[in-house]
Amino acid sequence: MPTLTKQVSRGRPRTITHERIMNAGIEIGLLNITFVGVAAALGVSHMALYKHISSLEELKYLIAEEIFLRWHIPEPESVPSTSLHDYMIVFMHSLRELVKSNAGLTPYLIRRLATTPSMIAKIEQHHKIVANAYNLSIEQARWLDSTIAFHCIAVADTIYSVAGKEPIKNTERADEEAEMESEFIQSMQALIIGALSMLNEKK
Repeated sequence: MPTLTKQVSRGRPRTITHERIMNAGIEIGLLNITFVGVAAALGVSHMALYKHISSLEELKYLIAEEIFLRWHIPEPESVPSTSLHDYMIVFMHSLRELVKSNAGLTPYLIRRLATTPSMIAKIEQHHKIVANAYNLSIEQARWLDSTIAFHCIAVADTIYSVAGKEPIKNTERADEEAEMESEFIQSMQALIIGALSMLNEKK
């Protein structure tokens, strides 16, 4: 893939803001991101970008964090109109779409050492909301959220990271991917049922 290049215009320098860097990085994608690519998208030199972010790894961490923080986690109502089972199905689908839409994000979600304080704060807030809505302890909500999220993220990444890369015909690929996605959703539904059953046994 050719490297993006862009002539830096003369006159007043472009303003490099956190939001502009994040927007450019998200548009390029974690798998394809480079300092030169982000700088070109911003219309600045890569040396100017280095004044704001010290390394490519730091840039990736910031982009991954921003993607997660922008993700709208579906939240149950304070007095939920749906069962915990139905809510976890919605939660699972939202996570699946997050992974599907952001190739390369999984390592920053599934590895605890890669999770930033802001991401942890958002996760812990979600535990509290689920606990309050469904009369669970924080530990129960944490275990349920984490169990569903871990498997959903890992399996979704396995499915979507190879989509479109195999040397097979497009018609065969479409059928196979639809079958894998269907099996994935069914397996996640089974996991949710099993997790809720285990949760009830512990009460």
